[in-house]
Amino acid sequence: MKIGDYEFPDDLYYDRDHNWARVEDNIVTQGLSDFGQDLAGELVYVEVPRVGRKVEKGKPFMSMESGKWVGRVNAMVSGEIVEVNEELEWEPSLINKSPYEKGWLVKIKAEDLGELKGYFRTSDPSFEEFIAAEREKYGK
Repeated sequence: MKIGDYEFPDDLYYDRDHNWARVEDNIVTQGLSDFGQDLAGELVYVEVPRVGRKVEKGKPFMSMESGKWVGRVNAMVSGEIVEVNEELEWEPSLINKSPYEKGWLVKIKAEDLGELKGYFRTSDPSFEEFIAAEREKYGK
């Protein structure tokens, strides 16, 4: 789905912090949405967490910064980090250039995929309303 200038793939889950989650079996890949990366500006640093770290839904587990913003990233599900995108340490702008493909952040082995309930899907009318309100709020 395209909303304004922003792309939101239909197969993903989205949270209110502009993260996305892709589910393959019980592995959840998490990243920053196209809109989220635009809000952040060009990313200059990403703190990549270590593989094996336990994360808890809604709790911060990594941070990133741009020239105008420093932010913590909250886990969309609880579980264990099984893979990190180490490329981001050397090229954090991959998140800006390719937020859904090359710019993914981590892969988490989810304890309970039911934790994804309550996140937006592109098929939810409330998602389009949320993004419209966010675009207005931030002048995007």
